[in-house]
Amino acid sequence: MNRALGAIAVLQFPLLVWAQASAPAAPGPGLTPDWDVSVILGEMSDHATRLGPTLNKIDAKAWVAKGASETYAAQLQSAKDQARAIATDAKALARSPEKLSACLQLFFRIQGLEQMIDSLDGAIRKYQSAELADQLAAQSAENGTNRNRFQTYIVSLVSQKEQECAVMDKEAQRCRSVVATQAPATGRKQ
Repeated sequence: MNRALGAIAVLQFPLLVWAQASAPAAPGPGLTPDWDVSVILGEMSDHATRLGPTLNKIDAKAWVAKGASETYAAQLQSAKDQARAIATDAKALARSPEKLSACLQLFFRIQGLEQMIDSLDGAIRKYQSAELADQLAAQSAENGTNRNRFQTYIVSLVSQKEQECAVMDKEAQRCRSVVATQAPATGRKQ
């Protein structure tokens, strides 16, 4: 009888794990609710979209004619590509913000874009216009609060996922010990 109960427990554990993994994540203590994160992601998407026209005003080809390195043109194109990707990825992530890998990818894109804009700032001032550099820097800074809120959400999400994994591991260990401590079945029927 105990063996049958142990086998049932072992067979039910994967179903329990699957049900927990497929169920929508309930916000834990400190975890921003999905609807709030969706608003943040929407604002970040809108911000990246607003950066596009300003980035399009930059003429890196004219800089090269004035003696600038050709790497600025590549950085500018990369910044434009990153801004478009951020706008698209943030909208997609807003539909299911609990996807940790997508959150990290978006966060790294945002950081990369900010670094490229910082790198382009000096060249814009030197080879094009200080006003355009100021405009781009101001626009880039607008996303700071949302970026920080998103970073806090990611840290909380990681913490929650770690706790869930610890609970699943503990339960798996308990089930293994139940199965391991059962007496082996004898070959004779009584």
